[in-house]
Amino acid sequence: MRKRDQWLAAPIGAGLATALLAVAGCGTDDSGAAGHGEPVVMGMTDKVVSTDPASGYDPGSWLLFNNAFQSLLSFPKGGTTPEPEAAERCGFTDRESKVYRCTLKDGLTFSNGHPLTSKDVKFSFDRIKRIKDKDGPAVMFAALDKVEVPDSKTVVFRLKSPDATFPMKIASGAGSIVDHAEYPADRLRTDGKAVGSGVYTLKSYSPQKAVFAVNGSYKGPAKVKNSGMTVKFFNAPGALKTAVEKGDVDVAYRGLAMKDIAALDNASLKQQHGTQVVEGASAEVMHLVFNLKDPVAGKLGVRKAIAYLLDRSTLVRDVYQRTAVPLYSIVPAGITGHSTSFFNTYGDRPKPDKAKDALRSAGYNGKVPLTLWATPERYGPGTVPAFEEIAQQLNASGLFKAKVRTLPTKEYEQGMADGKFGVYVKGWVPDYPDPDNFTAPFFGKDSVVANHYDSPAITGRLLPKTADQPNRGATKSEFRELQDIVAQDVPMLPLWQGKQYAVAREGVSGLEWTLDPSTVFRFWEISRPAEA
Repeated sequence: MRKRDQWLAAPIGAGLATALLAVAGCGTDDSGAAGHGEPVVMGMTDKVVSTDPASGYDPGSWLLFNNAFQSLLSFPKGGTTPEPEAAERCGFTDRESKVYRCTLKDGLTFSNGHPLTSKDVKFSFDRIKRIKDKDGPAVMFAALDKVEVPDSKTVVFRLKSPDATFPMKIASGAGSIVDHAEYPADRLRTDGKAVGSGVYTLKSYSPQKAVFAVNGSYKGPAKVKNSGMTVKFFNAPGALKTAVEKGDVDVAYRGLAMKDIAALDNASLKQQHGTQVVEGASAEVMHLVFNLKDPVAGKLGVRKAIAYLLDRSTLVRDVYQRTAVPLYSIVPAGITGHSTSFFNTYGDRPKPDKAKDALRSAGYNGKVPLTLWATPERYGPGTVPAFEEIAQQLNASGLFKAKVRTLPTKEYEQGMADGKFGVYVKGWVPDYPDPDNFTAPFFGKDSVVANHYDSPAITGRLLPKTADQPNRGATKSEFRELQDIVAQDVPMLPLWQGKQYAVAREGVSGLEWTLDPSTVFRFWEISRPAEA
């Protein structure tokens, strides 16, 4: 359903206050867009849901958006504070974080030669909200009231309520600017084409591969280290592993089996088949979600019992081959406001006696029947094995009779939305590296997990208080209080926090600048040596 619904970030810090109030154009250089070096072939198992930024909200689609389109701001490599991209400068013009103003750079053009003006920016945001596609990013802009364009270079965003994270939202793939002359205002583009002003142009797209060429008219800070990118889409992790070992692709990203990554990482040089494993930071998380209207999972004692029995260390060791780490919080490690509320409340090892007491408080004396719902496609190849491991842990306690059921992604998402599941999986890749993105979507008005949880303290006090604070470091206490509340109510149970991996052929470089907390995979940073 969402990009965020998928696969350790640096702290944002107090200095963000100044940056958000006046994002200046320092450090930008418009001289490096032409591209040089060898073309690069990449493989992945993620699919592109849409080539239209008003729809795709998944990792594959955002990979395309981040490379073929520009946003007003972007995340610099290795950084979590937005900097100018299509904009010359941006900043809030009021104390309440409700009016955000950007001035465009001179001479911006789309890849088709059309000029990029403030009219296109307004069109892009208005279009997202008008179409409001269920698989699109409109949910990110619920606070956006209207977009004004005083002149061809100025854009003014007026918000209904304070939102200090607005610069991060427009720096993401959701902020992609489209040509108003190329895209219909009230419906999606479905021809598989993309017209943007990003670092690359999309030459061709099919379910098998996407071909990108360097955009010679790009005007922005990126320096392109290759002469083009081809992305091949694979149906299975094994096929992707074979492709990188045989040299059919230069880089394998997203979709390799955990055991294969671990094996390659621990192998001798000869066993690595001329490959290298590159590890990067990630804020990807996975949660066990409880439907509070379910007759079983809706009982607090049942949810607490599961929290007491979950053995995350065994889960990440045996299923994920240590390519993930145990997660004891809603806000992951490395993000402002991170805490260990679930560790503090339930510990890190199974406590059957406490689980038994929790079940008795819920009226259970015998084994509790429980179905764990998952989808084998959406959240990575380890999802179903992980749920089978969790079911085994619950059953080993003698307190549960748990089983796992699976559905294809589309049916699974519909079943979750319809409230048909009591316990189910939700993976999450952040749109932007801020604690708001790990809390508001789950506990706000339009929760993406559809589990009927409502905490007045969270929705009425904590989230609004953090939303109007430009200094994100000053929100730590509120986000930690929020996580303590969630640990007591247990509407969801954090499982693991991932790491990012890419496997590349020897000589391929630059991947360390594509695997960072921003989740932006920067094609332009990757280079490979010329063929001998």
